Amino acid sequence: MQASIPGVVGPLKSEQFTGGQSNPTYLVRTPGRNFVLRSKPGGKLLPSAHAVEREFRVLRALETSDVPIARVYALCEDSEVIGSPFYLMNYVEGRVFWNAALPEVAPDQRRAVYAEMVRVQATLHSVDYREIGLADFGKAGNYVSRQVLRWTEQYRASETEKIDGMDHLMEWLPQRIPLDEHASIVHGDFRLDNVIFHPHAPRILAVLDWELSTIGNPLVDLAYFCMRYHLPVTGFFGLRGLDTNGLLIPSESECVAQYCKLRGTEPVPPQEWAYYIAFCMFRLAAILQGVLARALQGNASNETAMQMGQRTRSIAELAWSLVKESCGA
Repeated sequence: MQASIPGVVGPLKSEQFTGGQSNPTYLVRTPGRNFVLRSKPGGKLLPSAHAVEREFRVLRALETSDVPIARVYALCEDSEVIGSPFYLMNYVEGRVFWNAALPEVAPDQRRAVYAEMVRVQATLHSVDYREIGLADFGKAGNYVSRQVLRWTEQYRASETEKIDGMDHLMEWLPQRIPLDEHASIVHGDFRLDNVIFHPHAPRILAVLDWELSTIGNPLVDLAYFCMRYHLPVTGFFGLRGLDTNGLLIPSESECVAQYCKLRGTEPVPPQEWAYYIAFCMFRLAAILQGVLARALQGNASNETAMQMGQRTRSIAELAWSLVKESCGA
């Protein structure tokens, strides 16, 4: 740290943040200021997973953009230092919301919180990734087909039981892929609890957790954020079954319409949108299965990993129900 960040002095104190299920994240305190350390977890890892090196690269590139991020300082790829590769970034003080119903937010500010989420996504997707040095950060085109294949492989590599919903999705998704003409930087895990809001205002100070970022279809990113409208309250703090109008939270269709207006794009066809939502739920189920597999191996990054991983089945079955309802599968 002293070699990479001017003015840093010891002693250091560290403590792990709770809540994350993937890359262990720590608050590092020094007498002068605080930092955040993100590292790969220990143990055997799935191929291409937990790529803190990619997180560091995209954050460094986005420093010249209007996307709110935490400044990064140093990447260490030497596992001998703390046991695994890691990077250091600035600590941003603010609010993190876990519940999509926003019970801790004043009702007259909830709509603004959602509007800010959509605005920041539109800002990210409007960045010219070639201009900021990310032309080779991912392959433009065929993003969805590659993602379906990737998460099918990741799921199979960590599968612990037969889940009919996942089997149906893995058969159906490759056969119904929409035309994939769009390409932008995508975050890959853009949701309420991965952003830090200003302590008092509905303004995002930093977007966190860029592990799944790449070049891809921005509508998939938007669908992942809107997936909360389809997730249950219990276990996922979602909005399914809640009166969003009564909560003064914009509807899913309002969020999509706002995004299309900000980006100047045509409305998304309903069946295409349903496909993206189903895919995002499939990917979430695959991610949760990986969390469960790591918990069973004893190298999960969070003590609630086992509980989270066991929700794979419910999400898979919910996604397949959506497909049957919206797409006539």
